Amino acid sequence: MSRRTRRRVVIGLFMLIVTVGVVIALIAFQRFGTGEVKGELGGYKLIDDQTVAVTITVTRSDPSVPAVCIVRARSIDGDETGRREILVPPSTEKSVVIDAVVKSTKPPVVGDIYGCGTDVPAYLTRP
Repeated sequence: MSRRTRRRVVIGLFMLIVTVGVVIALIAFQRFGTGEVKGELGGYKLIDDQTVAVTITVTRSDPSVPAVCIVRARSIDGDETGRREILVPPSTEKSVVIDAVVKSTKPPVVGDIYGCGTDVPAYLTRP
């Protein structure tokens, strides 16, 4: 290959790599970036060997849309030992504080939030 051809190949490969990187970054941002609902752990309190109380703050871009958050209990070895889905009803405030009690199959050492979303299961909205 001539010097000119090699240079074009190098420039072409560089442009291809940059383009692929940008596409991967955009896809990752759409899937894992800041969503419509954000949940943050406010605190937790160990009640007994089977129960933990978890306080979360839920922030929504549109507070009129219901949301669901998953809170959980974890044991000393890091295993998830209890889980609960919490309905966050529509409100007028962008951020709301919610308290939930989670039952655990092993003694819990921490309560935390797994995540939040707007895809609310039907069984949480039924009266």
